[in-house]
Amino acid sequence: MKKTIFILALSLLSLSACKNDKKQTEKNPMQPQEMNMKEMDMKSSDDHEKDDHDHNATMGDKDRHINATTDKNTATSGIIDSYLQIKNALTEDNKEGAAAGGNMMLTAFSKFDMSKLTETQHKEYMEIIEDAKEQAEHIVKSPIDHQREHFENLSIDVNDLITLLGTDKTLYQTFCPMYNNKKGAIWLSETDEIKNPFLGSKMLTCGKVQKQIN
Repeated sequence: MKKTIFILALSLLSLSACKNDKKQTEKNPMQPQEMNMKEMDMKSSDDHEKDDHDHNATMGDKDRHINATTDKNTATSGIIDSYLQIKNALTEDNKEGAAAGGNMMLTAFSKFDMSKLTETQHKEYMEIIEDAKEQAEHIVKSPIDHQREHFENLSIDVNDLITLLGTDKTLYQTFCPMYNNKKGAIWLSETDEIKNPFLGSKMLTCGKVQKQIN
């Protein structure tokens, strides 16, 4: 009799434990393996957001205050020529041509004579070129959509360089209102004919001349 009561008690305890486990599972339905998978997904998402943030930080807007010059400076010609090669290649959706222009620009930077710069010019030049080199390096090795992203920032750099040191070339600062989620972007051209490097063959004639340089 005692043995029967003992077995019955054990059965009741086991049934109660099962019910408690079921309730606990209902409250916390995620199993350890599922929790690990969710944690991995959250980490992956966080890492992706961090990568995007880092990229956007690199590609962020610049806020430079440069004293403009009207000098007809020929020293910037090599840099500008390489920039125009990149620009013209992008208007033709030519990734390889843009990459070649990026390499040409890096060479132009290495050959630039800084000895004639004033102390103030030298400081501002180094700030501009540090960023411009990074953009050119990315253009050399990136797919064309990323080339265009870096070209947007490179255009600001080259425009600032011309503001700082001048050029003997006649150039046109042109604006595309449709690029970058319709935030718009500028580029420089040797002609006032609109050939859009940001949109290429998709919207080649989208843009307007904002001003003439020289």
